[in-house]
Amino acid sequence: MKVVFTVVSLLLCSALSAEQVGPWDLTALKANVPAVTWLQRDQPIQALTYAGEVYQGRPTEVFAFYASPVTLGTAKPGTKFPGIVLIHGGGGTAFADWVHLWAKRGYAAIAMDLSGSRPVDPEFDASGNAKGNAHKAGTRTRLPNGGPNQGHPEKFDSIGGDTSDDWPFHAAASVIRAHTLLRSFPEVDADRTAVTGISWGGYTTCLVASLDDRFKAAVPVYGCGFLHEGESVQKPSIDKLGERSAAWVKAYDPGSLLPRCRVPIFFVNGTNDIHYVLDSYMKSFAVVPGEKQLRIEVKMPHGHPAGWAPKEIGLFIDSKCLGTPPLPVPGLPAIRGESVVVTCEAATTLKSAQLHFTTDTGLRSQRKWTSVPATIAGKVITAPKPPAAANTWYVSVVDERDAMVSTPVQFAP
Repeated sequence: MKVVFTVVSLLLCSALSAEQVGPWDLTALKANVPAVTWLQRDQPIQALTYAGEVYQGRPTEVFAFYASPVTLGTAKPGTKFPGIVLIHGGGGTAFADWVHLWAKRGYAAIAMDLSGSRPVDPEFDASGNAKGNAHKAGTRTRLPNGGPNQGHPEKFDSIGGDTSDDWPFHAAASVIRAHTLLRSFPEVDADRTAVTGISWGGYTTCLVASLDDRFKAAVPVYGCGFLHEGESVQKPSIDKLGERSAAWVKAYDPGSLLPRCRVPIFFVNGTNDIHYVLDSYMKSFAVVPGEKQLRIEVKMPHGHPAGWAPKEIGLFIDSKCLGTPPLPVPGLPAIRGESVVVTCEAATTLKSAQLHFTTDTGLRSQRKWTSVPATIAGKVITAPKPPAAANTWYVSVVDERDAMVSTPVQFAP
């Protein structure tokens, strides 16, 4: 009887330890290092494929670029580095120049293609920097065993029935697999890894940060949840699903998963982004229960190089993976009389601050914004009260490194 009880207890504990969230078997994704095939290992940026999820009844492979200070020749073999996973946006691929940028920062970096394709091999300029030739969509080739493409049929229309043909399922799983693979490399410090993504990659970053708690930092750029609401350009595609729209929102909208997020997360976006609108962005920010910060830039351009350019992305990730000084942390703005007052905690010296507001109505992507200077006295930022006609406003602060962060955006009732 005792033996039977022990066997039953072990089986029960095993079942309880398995972690399944929606269609993702997180236990397997975290534990099983995917099989890898190295395609190029004698260059500063290496190329590989690794095993993906089953698609249309067959196994798949995912292409990726990889680089580290060792592959660049700036560090000796045997040195350990923090790791970072880089997620491209819609129409994108694995970008060699993005991987190169992070390897030069001192990270072991992996960037995968989430459309079942392989970009061209990187070329290098006279300074040894990788060129951005992979940005041209026509230069990519379909993998023989690639997963789903990244079009709207795969992202939305496939919802219902078998999840193995859903792009969001494959995208998040492929990223988590890449993370598990990265953590297995001997030069990577598995306890110091981060993830960042741009546009649809920011969307996927939100999913992954909510599913994979092994990351120490996450930075979604533009991408967010609540895509079924407001002015999101994705809303019509979700609406067209009809009775299936609720299933898509539950399974794949980041707004449904971000309440699980415990990874420190830094949201980066612009005031006028047409793809990920400020209302949906702030709803996504609000539902995160853990550590979170914001960088909202007036009229930030939308794109891959523009999305990885902000220095604050690296500073935030460095603070979590390298222990460097963190970004300033402004509190909630409060209106006191004719002023807006914000208290800001900072390990660095605060340099300047501004109040940003709009009185325009209509599409958010077309509204004009006004910025006015604020004053700083120690930890306290004071700005003029927004005009009565202002419907949306926030305060930004810049420190001595020229790093900018924002308060939560305020909306008029």
